[in-house]
Amino acid sequence: MQTTRFKGMALDRVPRRVGVVGYGRLGQSLVSHLLTQGPELGLELVFVWNRDPGRMAGSVPPSLQLQNLAALGERHPDLVVEVAHPKIIQESGAQILRYANLLVGSPSALADQATEQQLLEASHRWNHAVFVARGALWGTEDITRLDTAGGLQSLRVTMATHPDGFRLEGPLAAVPSTGRRTVLYDGPVRGLCPFAPRNSNTMAAAALAAPSLGFDRVVGVLVADLSLTDMHVVEVELSGPPGPTGRRFAVHTHRENPAEPGAVTGSATVTTFWRSLLGCCQLPSRPGIHLC
Repeated sequence: MQTTRFKGMALDRVPRRVGVVGYGRLGQSLVSHLLTQGPELGLELVFVWNRDPGRMAGSVPPSLQLQNLAALGERHPDLVVEVAHPKIIQESGAQILRYANLLVGSPSALADQATEQQLLEASHRWNHAVFVARGALWGTEDITRLDTAGGLQSLRVTMATHPDGFRLEGPLAAVPSTGRRTVLYDGPVRGLCPFAPRNSNTMAAAALAAPSLGFDRVVGVLVADLSLTDMHVVEVELSGPPGPTGRRFAVHTHRENPAEPGAVTGSATVTTFWRSLLGCCQLPSRPGIHLC
């Protein structure tokens, strides 16, 4: 088969048709990449949908603007990229899978067990894959390998940023920030996602990377830190079972991701997501949920 190579990557010459759902900061970046770099990578942008269509005016060609998400099948996409809100996955994820593979940018949606089950059933019914972007999670492959080998006993992910970077709901929105650094939540990831749907995606990706622990045993910690005005800090702590000497294998990573003041998505995460999109375009369409 003939292939086109670009910076070490190979994609089929037949263009992969990509649709983007969501036109916030991350969606705008992906659309720009697809329009400028997509053709030489074998990728064709076929639609952009946003809950507020007016946001696309002047920047997305009218022919690419999709007014009704339910009509996405008319654009015949191979991959639909969601970068909007977990509600889109919960409301439309299963329907999207009828027409295309799905790259989920809001994995906190999968903390809802009914949503996860619906996606799995639709994936197998229509023979399309559910890809989940790793986002800001560092060491995803290592976590998965350790979990598969039975060597992962605990996993804790802490995300800290300035309070202005949070979009909290329900009881979390009412938690006061006291002092320079306030722990807003410390507990199972499943309990965090519904109340911090846009700030818990890294924790959700960790829960999917370690299925033996999952959403109920991976711990998520959300910290409001007044000193972090221009960055998101993600710390991942994991440990294995005791060895012959009683000591445990342990890893602690600390990742500082530059971010504009008040931004939900850090700068490095935008780049990582583009790489996830390119990566899943090269993977086979296997039913099931796969980190990318």
